[in-house]
Parts: sequence; C-alpha cells; structure tokens
Amino acid sequence: MRPDSSATLSAPAPLPTVRAGLGWGLLGVAAFSFTIPFTRLVVDDAGMSPLFVSCGRAVVAALLAAVALTATRQRRPRGTQWARLAVVAAGVVVGFPVLTSYALTTASASHGVVVVALLPAATAVLAVLRVRERPPVSFWATAALGATAAVTFAVVQGGGPSGGQSGLHAADLLLLGAVLACGVGYAEGGLLARELGAWQTISWALVLAAAPMAVLTGVSLVRQPPSGGPLDWALFGYLGVVSMFLGFVAWYRGLAIGPMAQVSQVQLVQPVLGVGWAALLLHEQVGGVTVLGGAAVVLCAAGAVRTRLRPPR
Repeated sequence: MRPDSSATLSAPAPLPTVRAGLGWGLLGVAAFSFTIPFTRLVVDDAGMSPLFVSCGRAVVAALLAAVALTATRQRRPRGTQWARLAVVAAGVVVGFPVLTSYALTTASASHGVVVVALLPAATAVLAVLRVRERPPVSFWATAALGATAAVTFAVVQGGGPSGGQSGLHAADLLLLGAVLACGVGYAEGGLLARELGAWQTISWALVLAAAPMAVLTGVSLVRQPPSGGPLDWALFGYLGVVSMFLGFVAWYRGLAIGPMAQVSQVQLVQPVLGVGWAALLLHEQVGGVTVLGGAAVVLCAAGAVRTRLRPPR
C-alpha cells in the first residue's frame, strides 16, 4: 500500500512562536505590495482591460495550482471544506482582483494602496468573529487608529486623479468592497490553512474558481484584445504567479500560525511599500498627506503587533 504523501503535506508543521507567523506574513505582504502598482501599469499603460487582468491572472495561478496539487497527489477537501473554499475563492480570487482592477481605471495606485490599508482591520474583526480570538482592548485601539488614518486619506484625496473634489467616489466604493471581500477570504482561508495547509488552501480555491474565471477571461479577450510589450506581459505574469499564488502561500502560512488578528496587522506595512513603488515605477506625485497617512498606519501596525505580543495581565 502506497503511503499517503498528503498526510505530511496537508497541514503545516507547528511553529512555536508568534514571530514565525509575523515573518511569513511579512513575506506575503512584500509580494503583495507590487500588486496595485503593477495592475495600474498593465490596465492603464499596456491597454489590458480590467476584466482580463483580474480574471486572466487567476487562470494563470490556477494552472500552477493544479500542477502542484496533481504532482504531490494531495488529498481532496471533504464535506463543508468545499463550501469554505468557495468563500475563499469568492473573496481573494474573484472579489478583490476584479474590484481593484476596475477601481484603478480612475484611482491612482498610491491612492488605492492606502485605502486598502483598511484590510488588516477588516481581517482582524472577521477573524475574531470566525475564530473567536480575543485581542486586548489596546490592540483594537491601535487597529482602529490605522483604519481611521486610511479612511481620512481616502476622503481627502477623493479618488485620485479622477477629480479634484474631496469626498468618497466610485473608485473608493469599489476599493472598500474589495477590502470586505478579501477580509472574509483571509479569515476563512487562514482557518482552512490549519486543516489543509497554506499552499493547498489557495491552490484548491484557485482550482475551484478556474472555470468561471476562464470564461470571463475569454469574454475579455473578445471584447478588448490585450496589447503591450514584453515588459507588460512580464508584469502580468507577476500578478498571476506571485500576487495570486506564491504570495498567498506565505500569507496563509502566517495566518495559520497566527493569531490571525495579530498577523493581519502586518499588512498595514503594504501601503507604504505600495506608495513607494507607485512613486518609483509610475512617477506618481507623493504629497505630504500620502506620506503622513502611510506613516500613521505603519505606526499603528507596529503598536498593534507589540500590544499583541505583550498581552495584558
């Protein structure tokens, strides 16, 4: 009888410290930090439609996931795990990429990455509701400050280059919808990663969403054939291979080690990285409000992590 290789691959080996979860989380965040600037580049400059970018990159990642699952002969999820994987797929494979791609047709990349700074707070709340973690009050205070800084930035900036007026615009609503969808997917995916393994969770979610995403990719190709040079396609490849697959492997590994509410706050570092990439790659003007907003959310992330590492007596 052949030994079941999935027994050793279906669940991550336990790690003894919270710092391990934070390390994996930071690795995932570093991978994600290029997502919005690169999406902005291929949608705006390369002539690729938002539907093609959001769905096509999911198809690329799903192909990699299918190869990995087949090559390692992973055990299939069982029972309600399929329904929970559908929640993950709806949030992180479909919802977040589609909504952010359309939002970035009018909003700047630097605006988008700071609005998405609401994601750690959303993930923390959903993790508490789903996993019943109990962070101290000081944790919530710093997380709320980070969320407030991100919302304030969105209101002041008013949707980026689409207009000079202040206030929330359609792009902000799309970004906020993406935050909610992704937060749900993160919380459920982090829990599933403790049962199936980190890379297995995102792989099964990608495979589950592959058929509808392939259909939508085909529709986008007919409506607006993509254009762009080798560099543009390389950026698209990054979105498929790293943003949609490898980055999630590290991120779900960190969430699985947990606590999820704490590890989620690491993602507050992403706006600062994303704004920096937007300035370097897209030559977007980074004003004082953007710098202050990014600094505020990073300080709040540091405070939340520090508070969680020192729980109250």
